[in-house]
Amino acid sequence: MKRRTVLAAAAAAGSVACLKPAKAFAEKGVTLSKGDVILFQGDSITDAGREKRKPVANAGLGRGYPKFVAEGLLKDHAELDLQIHNRGISGNKVPDLDRRWRADCIEIEPKVLSILIGVNDIWHKLNGRYEGTAETYRDGFAALLERTRKALPNTVFVVCQPFVLDSGTVQKNKDKWFPEFDVRRNYAQEVAKGAGALWVPFQDVFDQAVSEGTKPSELAGDGVHPSQQGHQLMAKTWREVVGV
Repeated sequence: MKRRTVLAAAAAAGSVACLKPAKAFAEKGVTLSKGDVILFQGDSITDAGREKRKPVANAGLGRGYPKFVAEGLLKDHAELDLQIHNRGISGNKVPDLDRRWRADCIEIEPKVLSILIGVNDIWHKLNGRYEGTAETYRDGFAALLERTRKALPNTVFVVCQPFVLDSGTVQKNKDKWFPEFDVRRNYAQEVAKGAGALWVPFQDVFDQAVSEGTKPSELAGDGVHPSQQGHQLMAKTWREVVGV
């Protein structure tokens, strides 16, 4: 990585703690105990090439933010024997999560459940492969979390802010992505509040990094899928919000 890129990433990461949104639902944070299970769920951003054939805890977590979070947690809390899973699947939308939720969430019984979902819910619609509206996304997401709360009353929910950057395919089609993506992002936060979830402000953090000089393409070349620099910033933000 070029020196300028490294310095930009450091500046962006260092500014995360100053963001007000990162503190919105994180006043108490999470206290981890021995053997706790942490589950990451979502689409390709979470998937990031993770092992799908025989997924196990703490291995084959992909090359994205779940890997970076896990590396830090397993190092900093080695004595806790944490069990960290990545069950993100590329291309998933809220209905896809719903269809596989029992095996890929409920039966895992996570202490911390982190979900990043929403980009494909609009992207597939723009490509003519899905008809779900912003309200379909909101209502389906809320129902999924309600169902999960009934099955896992003691699980800590972490809802991550869907994001895109002004580069690649998003930049070329901004008039199609917006303002609808803003509506969907707001709905995600509404769902998070309703579920009593911690809120991880990925879009806000990326926007701040860009305002401080990092090029959007350095964080996500196509505007959707983060670079390694982007994933590292996401992992840092996630840990600060969750408080672990």
